[in-house]
Amino acid sequence: MEWMVALAMGYVIGSVPFGLILTRLFGAGDLRQIGSGNIGATNVLRTGRKGLAAATLLLDLAKGLAAVLIARALWGEALTEQAAIGVFAGHCFPVWLAFRGGKGVATTAGICFGLAWPIGAVYAVVWLGMLALTRISSLAGMSAAIAAPIAAWALGYPWHIKALAAIAVAVLVLHRANIARLRAGTEPKVGGQS
Repeated sequence: MEWMVALAMGYVIGSVPFGLILTRLFGAGDLRQIGSGNIGATNVLRTGRKGLAAATLLLDLAKGLAAVLIARALWGEALTEQAAIGVFAGHCFPVWLAFRGGKGVATTAGICFGLAWPIGAVYAVVWLGMLALTRISSLAGMSAAIAAPIAAWALGYPWHIKALAAIAVAVLVLHRANIARLRAGTEPKVGGQS
């Protein structure tokens, strides 16, 4: 039963839609009616409110980190993966928003840092490096998600590979429309039009 509690705990933490809350609180409108309709930091940036976008990114990252750290404090290492899957699912499929949430890139960063900081460091380097090189948020996020299970294997954290691989596959599936636009050469760049 404890694994179900860890999963549910992660889900509840992950389901808090910080992007939507912040944009409404600060008068930037309903985020679901702006740009891509996504509740993540990239879409918050499309409101023109860089501070709100940065806050959304940090809070979404903090959700992933908090869920893993709380699980470790309560149950040790055994249930950190369940909490990680739960917080990712909560962010991407929040019950409060009819299961239409974000795509999990920032939350996965927090998960990686929570599971093992070296994995988080690789995730951050790949994410930020690809973003700097291409200015394409989706490509940077997908690259980082793919890098995470590889980093877990390469850096000696094999027990985290399955959870991170599952999350990476989910990130790719959630970005399938972005992948189609990347193939067509129509995927918007950060700072460009949606």
